[in-house]
Amino acid sequence: MPHFPDGSPAAAWSALLRVHAQLVPALDGDLRRGAGLPLAWYDVLLELDGIDHLRMSDLGERVVLSRTRVSRLVTELESHGLVRRESNPDDGRSAFVAITEAGRAKFRDAAPRYLAGIEQRFAARLNRDELEAVTAALRKVLGPNDLPAPTIP
Repeated sequence: MPHFPDGSPAAAWSALLRVHAQLVPALDGDLRRGAGLPLAWYDVLLELDGIDHLRMSDLGERVVLSRTRVSRLVTELESHGLVRRESNPDDGRSAFVAITEAGRAKFRDAAPRYLAGIEQRFAARLNRDELEAVTAALRKVLGPNDLPAPTIP
């Protein structure tokens, strides 16, 4: 693994990628074992909780998936009764996706495990000032057009 000098853009980027690569599979395993829910499913339910529906293309942008992958993911969730597709009356080529009551219940059951995983695997190693600094720095990178963060119960 290449070494970049501390404070360099490449060092920051490398650390971000390595943290992501380490934590995402761990959080996925936590959710699968604790709630029977893959992290990708949880991410979709998280985006849909608290709203009526979302266009499939907007959902794909929010969970950072290709159109094909988000469509497959929604099909999986739909087959388990956790979401439903709704036709878009204004555009026959697009569809909406909405969370079902079963999906909302599954999401709320999994949320404490998700939050505990974040606390244990990420936040426990940082103090409050560091957490605030990481949050502020990443929000600055995202810029003013960032979507609002979803609310977790």
